[in-house]
Amino acid sequence: MRSRTANWFETTVRYERQTEDAGQKKVNELYVVDALSFGEAEEAITKEMEPFVSGEFEVKNITPASYGEIFFSDNDNDDHWYKAKLSFITLDEKTAKEKRSAVNFLVQAATFNAAVKNIDEAMGKTAIDYIIVNIAETKIMDVFEHNAPIKKEEKNDKPEFEG
Repeated sequence: MRSRTANWFETTVRYERQTEDAGQKKVNELYVVDALSFGEAEEAITKEMEPFVSGEFEVKNITPASYGEIFFSDNDNDDHWYKAKLSFITLDEKTAKEKRSAVNFLVQAATFNAAVKNIDEAMGKTAIDYIIVNIAETKIMDVFEHNAPIKKEEKNDKPEFEG
């Protein structure tokens, strides 16, 4: 289980997908991408979907996502995404009263129970008291992280000497 904090955008795309009976069907699907702006989010989802799309492709919607963090699972069976609302409990030193602050997370898991387990595993590494307020399965198909372009090494040819 690993986590990642970034600027996340939910993107809805519409495209033709091949069906099991070799036909074509237009689908709307929801994906999350890591981007700094709406334009970068559109570019990222277009690039990520390119290998899977043969016909029409349209980015229908881009919305900033309110995820504090995303928890990625290492388990191949964890193929669903759950939105979890956690409430963090702190004590106000002046009034000695409990103060709660809510944060949304996205967690990858196979089932609802696995989502709870994955949250507990990820949050167990912290010393913060929390309560899971809500967990709901989403329609998110996948999450694409931003990969910085790898700089190609320039050829280091030996200089030619004129002689």
